[in-house]
Amino acid sequence: MGKFFIHLLNRIFVNDTTSLFIIMKILLDIQDSKAEFFMELLKNFKFVKKVEPLSPYKAEVVQGIKQAVKEMKLIKKGKLKATPAKDLINEL
Repeated sequence: MGKFFIHLLNRIFVNDTTSLFIIMKILLDIQDSKAEFFMELLKNFKFVKKVEPLSPYKAEVVQGIKQAVKEMKLIKKGKLKATPAKDLINEL
C-alpha cells in the first residue's frame, strides 16, 4: 500500500470583501497497483494543490505520531497509565 498526502484548497467567504483560503491535508492508503492512476486523477482537480507520495520513513513517522496521539487520549481518559519522564530517561 502506498501512502499519499493530498493538499486541498478550500475557500471560505467571510463577508462580501474578505475570503480565507484553507489548505486541508489528507493521508490516503492506496494499493500500489492503483496509485499512479489515482495520482493523475487527483492532479486534474483544480482544488487539489499538491499530491505527493510519502516515503516509507515519513509514512512510519506519521503512523508513530497517530499512535502517540491515541495513547495520549487514553492517558487523559485514565484508561492508560503514563510513564514518568524520569523513568524514560533512566532507561537510556
